[in-house]
Amino acid sequence: MMIALKPEQEAWLKRHVASGEFASIEEAARQLIDERIADREFDNDDLSWAKPLVDEGLDALDRGEFISLEEHKARNAARPVALRR
Repeated sequence: MMIALKPEQEAWLKRHVASGEFASIEEAARQLIDERIADREFDNDDLSWAKPLVDEGLDALDRGEFISLEEHKARNAARPVALRR
């Protein structure tokens, strides 16, 4: 299949290939098209599968099973320190 790109699209792709982000214009085009298709699929996705997970999280919140933002930040800050030991 042949696709004609606008000059600015081709220039953008060439810059990103030159920077090493993609191995070739063809790879970049395939990846970007795949990502856009996935985005469109997700936009139309039925998210009913997530309702039980949201309900579970809300139930945990109602039971008081949560930590504050400050505690969360403190735990995350401590992780790299613990890994260095």
